[in-house]
Amino acid sequence: MLKRLTAATVAVLCCAGVAQAQNYPTKAVRFVVPYAAGGPYDEISRIVGQKLTEMWGQAVVTDPRGGAGGGLGTDHVAKAAPDGYTLLIANSGPITINPSLMKKLPYDPQRDLVPLSYMLAAPMVLVVHPSLPVKSVKDLVGFAKARPGKVNYGSAGVGNLQHLAMEYLQSLGGIRMNHIPYKGAAPAFVDLLAGQHELMFGNITGAMGHIRSGRVRPIAVSSGRRAAVLPDTPAIAETLKGFDITAWTGFFAPAGISRELAAKLTADMTRVMQRPDVRERFASQGAEVIAGTPNELADLIRRETTLYAQVIRQARITPE
Repeated sequence: MLKRLTAATVAVLCCAGVAQAQNYPTKAVRFVVPYAAGGPYDEISRIVGQKLTEMWGQAVVTDPRGGAGGGLGTDHVAKAAPDGYTLLIANSGPITINPSLMKKLPYDPQRDLVPLSYMLAAPMVLVVHPSLPVKSVKDLVGFAKARPGKVNYGSAGVGNLQHLAMEYLQSLGGIRMNHIPYKGAAPAFVDLLAGQHELMFGNITGAMGHIRSGRVRPIAVSSGRRAAVLPDTPAIAETLKGFDITAWTGFFAPAGISRELAAKLTADMTRVMQRPDVRERFASQGAEVIAGTPNELADLIRRETTLYAQVIRQARITPE
């Protein structure tokens, strides 16, 4: 009797999940972005949200919830009802960095969230002020080795992806530079242009105008291979084997969502991301549409979490 009852219960739950997926959505859907309004992830959410609004016939509303390095918005989704009406568009910060950076994280990204789609990938570009006499990663390593602790680099803040990428570069290159953290990437880049520090990792889209004008010099990209928008700029991995750090965007739901609804969300997001106009829109900004599977995103998260834990531990990074 117990086995029959259990099987019947499973069947009922399965049918409920199928029905929920077939009828979804019946009201507005919220895409939580765990950063302040106006940033790149806010824009990504609005671009794909508009396409899904057209597909679903229901509004997709972007809900920026910044704070705690993306942790506040991420925690909000982790604790939301798993009904598909509160979803998350996030990056490495709250998903693969915070677990090692924050002492008390109120959510577990791998337990409390379900990966739905690996949406986008965008390498960073390592740029230097023209006054720094280096034109390659090899030059930089040699220059910094001769001047330990005297080369200054900027970042968007302690524990930010730009910071971790530079710490990883230093570890692989056997060099030591001086970190100058800022409250955001924009002020860090402004000071780089002014020569207040010598180099930093930057967003390719934001850096392209300054690269073309010669105000900064690109010496490498952070991805494992060269970027289409900077084909003549080598990857760091061409000099420091194994270096591969890419900014990415993922789509998540609260744990407990039905398999059927999760599958629908993945399929619908994939259709949107594979549209030629969407691909072209993101390519113009230096990002590559991946439209990867939930398993691909889960694998990326596991790899990155291990890597960033190692970098944070070795560099003894603590949050401000």
